[in-house]
Amino acid sequence: MDLLKPLVALLAIVNPIGVVPFFIHFTQTFSPEERRRTIRISAFTAFLVIAVSAVAGLKVIEFFGISLASFQVGGGTLLLISSLAMLNAQPAETKPTDVSEGNEKVDAGASIAVVPLTIPLLTGPATISTIVIYAEKTRHLWEHAVLVGYGVVIGLVTFAAFTAAGRIAKVLGRTGINVMTRLMGLILAAMAVELLADGLTKLFPVLGSHLAR
Repeated sequence: MDLLKPLVALLAIVNPIGVVPFFIHFTQTFSPEERRRTIRISAFTAFLVIAVSAVAGLKVIEFFGISLASFQVGGGTLLLISSLAMLNAQPAETKPTDVSEGNEKVDAGASIAVVPLTIPLLTGPATISTIVIYAEKTRHLWEHAVLVGYGVVIGLVTFAAFTAAGRIAKVLGRTGINVMTRLMGLILAAMAVELLADGLTKLFPVLGSHLAR
């Protein structure tokens, strides 16, 4: 197996740079420390998803009794909900007014870091299925270890891309962020529809036959 192909494919599919606008949107009201924590959690979660997919693959999904198609439909629904808020340029979180709300916001930042930033924006069904396909082609333990190592590379690239998001936000300003948020919301909505359509077609093949007519 050509071990460079999985890395190239992962970098193209995960595309951390393309997720930067969404990161700016979801964390625009966060403090620097909250933003750094979100970056760390996102980077580690991206590594974890790839590592688990390389080692366990579809067995994890099958354990919960779901398919990749169901995962696509769930992820597409989540993206569609997020896109609606972005089309209105609404921030993901509001500023806290007391300590208890501040604690809730820290928890929310951790949640946002995992869903939807890492799953499914960074590492969705396409990433998982890609890793599973290459894992099935491995013949030695060290090849599996290399795939897990690629998870480290993706985590580091994600960390670097999200860290640079602050400078990007300063250049754009509030108006620029709002414009970008609406544009990315429209793109995200289109991505969500594609993900939903693909998942539903796999779950209900009769839909695909009707669309093909």
